Amino acid sequence: MARAHGRTVDTGYAALSAELPGGGWPLGTMTELLLQQQGIGEMRLLGPAMAAVSDKRSIALIAPQQIPNAHGYAFMGIDPGKLMWLKAAKLSDALWSAEQILRAGNCGALVLWQQHIRAESLRRLLLAAQSAEMLFVVMRPLARAQDSSPAPLRLAVRAVAEGVAVELIKRKGPAAPAPIMVKLSPSPNLISEHRRVQRRTVELPTPALEHAAITE
Repeated sequence: MARAHGRTVDTGYAALSAELPGGGWPLGTMTELLLQQQGIGEMRLLGPAMAAVSDKRSIALIAPQQIPNAHGYAFMGIDPGKLMWLKAAKLSDALWSAEQILRAGNCGALVLWQQHIRAESLRRLLLAAQSAEMLFVVMRPLARAQDSSPAPLRLAVRAVAEGVAVELIKRKGPAAPAPIMVKLSPSPNLISEHRRVQRRTVELPTPALEHAAITE
């Protein structure tokens, strides 16, 4: 299980933590995850850290692309009752909400989803984040990797077999190594589907299976 220590929280993935300054996701600043596409495992990548910081504090989700799945968060060890989901109608509403949450400093983590956000707005959020011991992550499309950003840590996340490849685009310290392969636990949705398939297979009539074997 990931643990919070000082100004970082362990990612829960040893190979990834080893390459991050301080040995984990930074607190009191901004981290950008630049996604190849939504739903490739980005929340499972953050899951161990969010579980660690949600022990006594809530997790705020602003403008997620999909409705948060309570079962999925529980699967990651996060109490669904600790989730605070805000559906912002406009970018200005999302940015205002994020800034207020950061300045209040009451949450353990804040995740903000945005397709288009200006560098000035990111700088304002970074300034607010520096006043709180909070995990703050901005989810953006991978196409925004070339945009200017004040975030001290930026990572590109791409789908690979059994997990994601994490490329460190920007970090403090020496140049980043090759992409880090992070194996993720299967999502609860996939597990549920697999179990349904297993049940359907078991329920096939035995005579039909025996007949098929004889005629081969």
